[in-house]
Amino acid sequence: EARLREVIRLGVRFLDNVIEVNNYPIPQIAEQTRANRKIGLGVMGWADLLIELGIPFHSEAALTLAEDVMAFLSREAWAASIELAKERGEFPTFRGSALEQRGMPPVRNATVTTIAPTGTISIIANCSSGIEPLFAIAYEKHVMDGERLVEVHPRFLDLASKRGFLSPDLLEKIARSGSIARIEEI
Repeated sequence: EARLREVIRLGVRFLDNVIEVNNYPIPQIAEQTRANRKIGLGVMGWADLLIELGIPFHSEAALTLAEDVMAFLSREAWAASIELAKERGEFPTFRGSALEQRGMPPVRNATVTTIAPTGTISIIANCSSGIEPLFAIAYEKHVMDGERLVEVHPRFLDLASKRGFLSPDLLEKIARSGSIARIEEI
């Protein structure tokens, strides 16, 4: 919990800093962005977390965990934005905003969270994208010169290896079918 709190607070500070250093395509976008300072701290790797915990994606336990994690993330992100407002000032359009009308103390950012698509970033981080289930356990990638690569989700590889059913033939079957639903070895 302490580490997640620290990461959330660092993330809010980082995203607020991005507003300052970003190169905006036109002055109107820069002006609007700086007026409300909206940031979007989100999550990725949700499917990986559920796999690690042995919780089915479509279960009530997964929904409960999602509610708990996102409530914590939201609470800590707002706390970080309140701290930043004390340090750097509230977002310029805070006075009269819906946040002020709801009794929120001055905050640095008009929004702090989002559920964004994280396709490329999740590939770099080697984790599942956003809050979605896994796109595929294994799939074929066609690269230069017609070379074919089979990409396999690392958590599936770990699990299949630990349970003793991992084989090159199995990975080929999964890559061809795109699913593990009807593969007898699993």
